Amino acid sequence: MLKGFFNVPTPVNEPVKSYAPGSPERKELQAMLAELRSKEVDVPMYIGSEEVRTGNKQPMSPPHDHQHVLGHFHEGDASHVEQAINAALGAKEAWENLAWEQRAAIFLKAADLIAGPYRAKINAATMLGQSKNAFQAEIDAACEFIDFLNFNVKYMTEIYSQQPPVSGGGVWNRLEQRPLEGFVFALTPFNFTAIAGNLPASAAMMGNTIVWKPAYTQIYSANVLMEVFKEAGVPDGVINLIYVDGPVAGEVIFKHPDFAGIHFTGSTGVFQHIWKTIGENIHGYKSYPRIVGETGGKDFVVAHKSADAKAVATGLVRGAFEFQGQKCSAASRAYIPSNLWEDVKKYMQEDLASMKMGGTEDFTNFINAVIDEKAFDKISNYIAKAKEADGVEVIAGGNYDKSKGYFIEPTVLLAQDPMYTTMCEEIFGPVLTIYVYDAENFEQTLELVDQTSPYALTGAIFSQDRYAVELATTKLRNAAGNFYINDKPTGAVVGQQPFGGARASGTNDKAGSMINLLRWVSPRTIKETFVSPKDYRYPFLGKD
Repeated sequence: MLKGFFNVPTPVNEPVKSYAPGSPERKELQAMLAELRSKEVDVPMYIGSEEVRTGNKQPMSPPHDHQHVLGHFHEGDASHVEQAINAALGAKEAWENLAWEQRAAIFLKAADLIAGPYRAKINAATMLGQSKNAFQAEIDAACEFIDFLNFNVKYMTEIYSQQPPVSGGGVWNRLEQRPLEGFVFALTPFNFTAIAGNLPASAAMMGNTIVWKPAYTQIYSANVLMEVFKEAGVPDGVINLIYVDGPVAGEVIFKHPDFAGIHFTGSTGVFQHIWKTIGENIHGYKSYPRIVGETGGKDFVVAHKSADAKAVATGLVRGAFEFQGQKCSAASRAYIPSNLWEDVKKYMQEDLASMKMGGTEDFTNFINAVIDEKAFDKISNYIAKAKEADGVEVIAGGNYDKSKGYFIEPTVLLAQDPMYTTMCEEIFGPVLTIYVYDAENFEQTLELVDQTSPYALTGAIFSQDRYAVELATTKLRNAAGNFYINDKPTGAVVGQQPFGGARASGTNDKAGSMINLLRWVSPRTIKETFVSPKDYRYPFLGKD
């Protein structure tokens, strides 16, 4: 067997293509969109070496054109969860014993496949299935996932290279990183194709085998991810993709003795229920499961009286309304000083008035649809109540229509009460609530920001006053796991801003960093003594 210490390719962030009119990538993507819309796909589950078709077919439709059918997926039941667990456990020995450089090569190939021949397909699938515009799909499904794969390979080598710094005389100390004992459950969200790919791939890269359950509204692009994994050479049974109702899957997975960990992105309520269920079943597991989760956010923007009003407005419009606010990092509450409010308001209203809303196939549309009818009804209900509430004014937007697609206008609310419902509760849609504070009460406002929400995912401070920046950075140190200075609170880049928050926002295990990969290994210390002692007596036992 080949032996050696191998250097992997140095990762660099994948360049973001512009999709400007006349560009080759725009033409290729438009052609792929037309091709995918012209046919219906039949999407199986992938369990071990099998493509499983149950006949219980569920339709997949674009959120912005819900009468159009892109295809159907085959929904499974508890028996398929058992089958996937068995496939994962059956593949485990060969996979974890495969040399690390072979695992690395598979995922580096997956990155190159997405960067090249699959780029248009994964972006088009994300645009159609999740209603992301071309730019949002590009930075997510292509660039971020490519970065996850390339940078995680580098992080993997750094983890394996970490060794005890000292070996005493006659001793050799070593450290090895074992995959977890059992299978890992990846439970992934609808809003980022990159997250849907990274949650199973990162744990698999470290030698684990996976049962992966995506959100139903992301299955269309998840199927393309699975095509990439298979073409890249991920062996059968290493990543098993199932479409089963959450509680049904949980009933099987969280009672299985070989459950070794969960990699989760989703709602805080679901994550807390999962944690409770794991605790109730803790006596039945072979090992204490790793629980890694990134959950909700009620992300803030605070402007100081010295801030540039135009920069604040741009940060709010982009931070709150890109991908219809369906990012756990999206700006959803803002605190604007009284001296800047009229200018910020004017600039925001001008920007929002210029935005077009519609389907993703029309590249002039900045705003697209929210993910499904359930989300539409929840978000529109918040807006309807705000229209009737005392002390709340609709500054922009406020309209919604689901006759063709689940369209909600970017909506800006002005609340006189900083504890009004939409300042506190996660909405996960295109709704931004603003509280205008006395420009001289900056420090008190920072305390309000810190205490308003149970979440602590992202936040931003806009200021041209460095003392104010320092004060906000200090006062809000526990209010956001990703903190931005003079920028929107979204758009973390792998290798640059490791992502995650604490409090009710998750375990803060920082996707896109070595920190996350360390959760998917279990270290073993090995001490080898070259010449073993043969007398139990220590010198202190000698007589004076």
